[in-house]
Order: sequence, then structure tokens, then C-alpha cells
Amino acid sequence: MKHFAIIFCLFIPALALHARAIREEVELAEEKALTSYSFGMAVGADLKQAGLEMDYAAFTEGLKAVMEGGEPRIDQDEALEIVQNAFEAAMIRQTTELQVREAAFLAENGERPGIITTESGLQYEVFEEGSGPSPDLNDTVRVHYEGTLTNGTIFDSSHLLNVPEEIPLNVVIPGWAEGLQLMNVGSKYRIYIPSHLAYGERGAGQLIPPYSTLVFTIELIEIISPETGTGESDFTENDFTIEEKEESLPGE
Repeated sequence: MKHFAIIFCLFIPALALHARAIREEVELAEEKALTSYSFGMAVGADLKQAGLEMDYAAFTEGLKAVMEGGEPRIDQDEALEIVQNAFEAAMIRQTTELQVREAAFLAENGERPGIITTESGLQYEVFEEGSGPSPDLNDTVRVHYEGTLTNGTIFDSSHLLNVPEEIPLNVVIPGWAEGLQLMNVGSKYRIYIPSHLAYGERGAGQLIPPYSTLVFTIELIEIISPETGTGESDFTENDFTIEEKEESLPGE
């Protein structure tokens, strides 16, 4: 009996060590699986954004051949060329789709009652017509506005803080400058700015995709003279301009 007790006392720590080893192996396997899954998500997000579709079995086969030192079907240079061509083709396809979508929106929107289209392609509708003067390109204006994409997504608004913005017209995107010069003080317009008068093929940061028509609802409150201006405008030559697309969102 005493001999059995000694063996049992030795067996319990051994069993505990074995159980710990199994638990550590499981934890390592789970961590490896989670890390692998995360890599898959990251790569998948990039491929999806690029507009690429994958044969998952072939993708996994190629990945495994490289990771495990197997014999790939094709050499590395040919693979890189195929990848580059696929990305270029996807980019052309996405660009074409965005351009077609924007053209379709502008064509349909331009047929709506009350929509006026200018020679540049700018579209606008009048909500309220003011009786004051109209600004020119060298003026600074005080406005309330809200900017959205055509799907209604708001990317900027002076109403968030309920504080009008003072904006020099000679530093903003062409569509804004043109639209404001159509307005009289006291007016409220909705202006549809085609991408070629806004941020074009590059878009603006993460908020405004390429080839986006921008929709601004604008109230022209006042034309600011040097004597009445507050001097507190956030707009500079680097803001809201076609050259500084990533940095130039309205109201920043």
C-alpha cells in the first residue's frame, strides 16, 4: 500500500506536467490560428478594396508553396508580373465603374425639376433666393453648409458646432467658388459639384472616394469685408483646394 502511495504521489505531478504541456500546445495552436486568420483578413481587405476576386484553393496552394519551400507552378518573376497586371486591370475596371456611376447620377439629377446645370457641369437648385449682393472670387464669405456624398453620407457640416464658417473663395475647389458666386446674400442653395470640379480621380482621404460628386447645402449669410471679418477663418491656401486633396476637407 505504501509502495502504491509513493507511485501515486509521483504520478500526480507527472500528470499535471503533461496536462500543462497539452494546454500550452493548445494555446500555441490557437494563437497560431488566430494570427493566421488575422493575416488572411488583412490580405483579404486589400484584395477586396482593389476589386480582385480569388480562387481560394489556388491562392492557398501558392502561399503554401512559398512558405514551405515547395515547387511552385511558375517562377517568381512571372508571378509578380501576373499580380501587377491583375491590379492594373482591376484599377481600370473600378475607375470605369465610378465614372459611369457618376455620369449616370448627374444625368438623372439634371432632369429633375428645379435643377439648373451650368456650362461647367455644376448643378444647383434654389431653396431660398436672397436679395443681397453676390460675392466674387476675391471675396471671403460667411456661410452655413453641409457636405454629403450622393448617397447621403455627411463628410462635413458647419452645423455640428452651429458656427458659420468664413471661407475665402479664391482658395477653395472650383465647384465651391463657382456655386457661391451664383448666390446672393440671404440665399440657400443645394449645389451638386461634379468630381472634375472637386477632388477628381484621387478623392480626398478616407471620406471622399475618387470620382465623387459632392452635394453641398449652403446658406450665404454675409460677404466679409476686411473691416468686419473676424480673422478666425480656418481656411488657408492649403485648405479645400484641388491640389491638396488629402488635406482639404471642407471646414477643417
